[in-house]
Amino acid sequence: DKLKETDWLMKSVLKRIVGTIPVLIGVVLLIFIMLRIIPGNAAAVLLGEHVDQATIDRLTQSMGLNDPVLVQFFKYIGNALQGDLGESYRYSRPVTEMILEAFPYTVELALLAALFAWVLGLAAGVVAAIRQNRLLDRLFMGASLMGVSMPIFMTSLLLQYFLAFRLEWFPLTMEQGSLVSMVLPAIALGWNSAGSVARMTRSSLIEVMQADYIDTARAKGLGRRAVILGHALKNSMLPVITMMALQLSSMLSGAVITESIFAIPGIGRLATTAINNRDMPVLQGTVLFTTVLVIAGNLLADLLYGVLDPRIRKEV
Repeated sequence: DKLKETDWLMKSVLKRIVGTIPVLIGVVLLIFIMLRIIPGNAAAVLLGEHVDQATIDRLTQSMGLNDPVLVQFFKYIGNALQGDLGESYRYSRPVTEMILEAFPYTVELALLAALFAWVLGLAAGVVAAIRQNRLLDRLFMGASLMGVSMPIFMTSLLLQYFLAFRLEWFPLTMEQGSLVSMVLPAIALGWNSAGSVARMTRSSLIEVMQADYIDTARAKGLGRRAVILGHALKNSMLPVITMMALQLSSMLSGAVITESIFAIPGIGRLATTAINNRDMPVLQGTVLFTTVLVIAGNLLADLLYGVLDPRIRKEV
């Protein structure tokens, strides 16, 4: 059985990695085309105002921006395969180095946000399922609906105003080396995910509680807590765990708004700065890097689904 499971795991990983290659190429090509149809010239932006056209043309030529898009594209792909994502136009630094410097801040934020979302979401979902159609159920599901519906920027601004500005419990923005200053950004980023986890946990647990084997467990004299924690909860976690894996990858790749509001020097803020500066190598590098994170998250979710549900392995 272990040999078969290992064989299934290797085949699944290989199959999905091969399937992601066209996606990565398509994303890079798309960002290349989009950046080059936007009005403006990166060389002109770098040089600023009051610069003659000849100087702009020389810099454009030296940056390789006069080459056909496909030539630039394949050159970029070749370098990227060697770990070279180019050099920043604005800072004259390797893009790979800048991403590796920013990534730890994004990882810290995403992990704290995921911890908050999963603990709160699972607890609220279980309580809501146990107290179905009662006051706690309505209260928790109302709060989760608000979390799912409220935009991240609104949650961030409200947290900043009430908990940082008015009550002064937390810093307004991130402070270097301070874990406390990451609490508000983590709550803001994880609030939406907590609502999704709570609603998914509740619906999945309620569905499992209606299964025949739950009635059998009750007939054997098991207490309510033993039935829920020992049987129902374990079997209702499959879709929830899959969602959690996808959420982590989205937090790692989509913390742009949160990082900008709380001044966190992560991948998201690096991307927004690159957009403002028309720093194409940095923007391309961050987009490619976050795409890889999303694909990795989807791969992890697929593998977890297969590991937790033996029926999936039989279909592969």
